[in-house]
Amino acid sequence: MDKNQATGLLLFAGVLLVYSLFFASVPEPLPQQDTTEQVVQTSPKDESPRAVGGYEIESDSLVEQRLVQQFGVFASAASGEEREVILENEDIAVTLSTKGGEIRNVRLKSFKTWQMDPLYLIEQGYTTFSYQLPGRNGAVDLNDLYFSVESSSPTRVVFAARAGSGTIQRIYTLDGEGFEVHHQIRVENLGNELVSPSVQLAWNAQLKRLEEDLEESRRKTYMNYYTADGSYDYLSTGNSDDEDHVTKPLQWVSFKQRFFTSGVIADVHFSEGLLSQSTDEANENIEKSMAAILALPLEDGSAGLRYYFGPNNYNILRKVAPDFDKNVDMGYFFVSWVNKYIIVNLFQFLERYFNNYGIIIILIVFIIKLFLLPLTYKSYIGMAKMRVIKPEIDELKEKFGDDPAKMQQEQMKLFGQLGVSPISGCLPMLLQMPFLLAMFFFFPNSIELRQESFLWAHDLSTYDTFIKLPFTIPFYGAHVSLFTLLMTVSQIAYTHFNNQLTTAQGPMKNIGYIMPVVFMFVLNSFPAALSFYYFVSNMVTFGQQALIKQFVDDTKIREKVEETKLKNANKKKSKFQLKLEEAMKSAEAKKKKK
Repeated sequence: MDKNQATGLLLFAGVLLVYSLFFASVPEPLPQQDTTEQVVQTSPKDESPRAVGGYEIESDSLVEQRLVQQFGVFASAASGEEREVILENEDIAVTLSTKGGEIRNVRLKSFKTWQMDPLYLIEQGYTTFSYQLPGRNGAVDLNDLYFSVESSSPTRVVFAARAGSGTIQRIYTLDGEGFEVHHQIRVENLGNELVSPSVQLAWNAQLKRLEEDLEESRRKTYMNYYTADGSYDYLSTGNSDDEDHVTKPLQWVSFKQRFFTSGVIADVHFSEGLLSQSTDEANENIEKSMAAILALPLEDGSAGLRYYFGPNNYNILRKVAPDFDKNVDMGYFFVSWVNKYIIVNLFQFLERYFNNYGIIIILIVFIIKLFLLPLTYKSYIGMAKMRVIKPEIDELKEKFGDDPAKMQQEQMKLFGQLGVSPISGCLPMLLQMPFLLAMFFFFPNSIELRQESFLWAHDLSTYDTFIKLPFTIPFYGAHVSLFTLLMTVSQIAYTHFNNQLTTAQGPMKNIGYIMPVVFMFVLNSFPAALSFYYFVSNMVTFGQQALIKQFVDDTKIREKVEETKLKNANKKKSKFQLKLEEAMKSAEAKKKKK
């Protein structure tokens, strides 16, 4: 979360807290490679003429000498033909090449880009994986070598390259479903040719724009990593360049976009990593550029890792690796538990029976409101008690209005006698705050809502543009979100109704009408699902308050207050009350001295 978003969240949380305390009860994509096997002749050995256009061409022996000088023992694998091999299951299709034995493309079968094109999370020309072995004549890039296919099936392929008397194997395996690719590198009989038992992975990627809202996508595109000692960290979430040299062993590194993640997870660990990311704000086709250089130890000539190429779905990511679910931002610790253990599971349950996500959001509101109804009822009763003792409070204001300290002492004394707590109406509302704030994180990061329409909103994961403005309003935008307007109107209506139930007066009473307008500016560019949720929540809360009002008799509450007053007439003050009064008197004495 960058500074702007954090500021927005703090403002959002702040105004909600105040309210609770006083008033609330692109260019065309590159053409894809043909999925059929291709043959690209790269060896010059078949050249029959020895001169073309007056220029001499190297003889086969000269070519071999040059390859030996460049690749040493690996020269025998430095020429050959390139073919494609495709692995696929029901979720992804992975295209590999015999040149390097490397991944070229990864297509997610169930997803489309915002322009409704096939979604390639890895695409040749934008992403490269380069594995290098530390040879005696310098680093040998496996992408410069040609591999043969020893065996292949729809979900498994074994590549092999000869190097003198040794071999290099690259084995890729897919499960029958899911988004993980298992990869193993085996080096045999090459111990004397390697400077050290390790392989270095250089992973470079230009992350293509996948969503309509480029600004929001860039904010939520950044690099995450997790060390072997259990520490999670990430690079900057803003548009500024950032880098980090992690000297501790790494468990995994991921290039996280708003709704999708590409990640590498070591079977054991990476010994260290050099990570960097940058943003070219002028290029609207690329969200960010990222690079990771990782050292992978070879143990007994073998190294293993897994790739994850898939959606940012919490229930999927949490099974991939420790803390890999951090690629979905569930919010700060005091609200993340609501999303992880309640909202995600509730959402998944409702998806089994409903395919309209607008209906699912409405049902989630009703279920949460029903669950929190006892707190809502207690909050209403607390406000009702404050309302019925308003005459006594008004008398104290007339009597001690010029002495705030004395007024506060007398108020606390009155509350003790009547058995009324000034926070009894606010505390239940504060307990509901984690649920309210949890939605601020859940809906903007929920891939389930991506490209799902409801009413006039074509995509619930981004803002609904009801009217496009020919100009930009500062802090608001160049569009009008109708769901945000409905939320604002409903909040103002609810505030007016709620003010009839509270004792708030003066400026503090009117500020309740200002906060919905602030929300309108803050949430106008947030996902339509979030504004719709708050709108429905306001309407349900309004209905709950109206219904409770029919069953609560202020006369009976007044009678209970009077009964409590008689019981407490001769009751000794509690230690807490005595300490509170003493603290107030001390503060008043210090004030007089000043």
